[in-house]
Amino acid sequence: MNDPRHYTRRQQLRILLPAIALGLGFKGGKLGDEAEQKEHKPFSFIAVNDLHFLDAECRPFFEKVVLEMKRSAPNAAFCLVSGDLSDRGTPEALTAIREILSGLDMPVHVVPGNHDYLSQTDRSGYDAIFPDHLNRHFTHEGWQFIGLDTTDGTKASDTMIAASTFDFLDEAKLDPKMPTVVFTHFPLGEGVKMRPKNGAELLGKLLDVNLRGVFSGHWHGASERDVNDAVILTDRCCSRFRMNHDGSPLKGWFVCEATPEGILEHHFAEAPAVENPVAAPAATAPVPAAKS
Repeated sequence: MNDPRHYTRRQQLRILLPAIALGLGFKGGKLGDEAEQKEHKPFSFIAVNDLHFLDAECRPFFEKVVLEMKRSAPNAAFCLVSGDLSDRGTPEALTAIREILSGLDMPVHVVPGNHDYLSQTDRSGYDAIFPDHLNRHFTHEGWQFIGLDTTDGTKASDTMIAASTFDFLDEAKLDPKMPTVVFTHFPLGEGVKMRPKNGAELLGKLLDVNLRGVFSGHWHGASERDVNDAVILTDRCCSRFRMNHDGSPLKGWFVCEATPEGILEHHFAEAPAVENPVAAPAATAPVPAAKS
């Protein structure tokens, strides 16, 4: 029998929060009456990163990905995409992946990755196809979701998150008590490779709200860090031809479950096998070759 003295903070929350909700009512991380508690229901969502859509040869793979996503999470309320939707930031590739993702038949919320730039200073393709998808937030069933731009042009390492992202957090009308999920392209976990130089500063600001999870990509690999009551994650890529930096052959996404009590769970769902796999194509100007 497990000794409660050795439970982690997250395990203790799993035990205690339902009891609190039953006794006092719990709405989006805030105490309320029983009627308010009934307003919110458990829900699921999908979190994916690093698609790297390049050209028409990628379409059959991603059409299968969409079908498998729907099978893995048939009741998902929405999908979060943590950057690198395309491989070279072209309007054609971004238009194609947007069209394919529309087959999910659910809202899709995206943030840019470094591969969604045409050059160090040109993100015009992404901005045209995904307008107003830089720094933004929305709520669902008493939870708060925040998408943040963590890119520094096409740079893959030694990056700095722009001041505009910090300004957004300072100015956004966020609920500090509502359970919160953040999605970014660059990783925020301590010690994770390719974390921005000011990643710790951004994570520190996020702890001002009731943070429960951060989903990121860029470093194609699985990592998990616990910070207070939040889990800070990166996932493997979901690309036809890009490989994982952690050496894993797995590709896929997270299926996530959230409860009115503020509990967040996730599990990995594997993508369909790639038919006729190919090596990553060499990048062409003006996109630098050294990218992750």
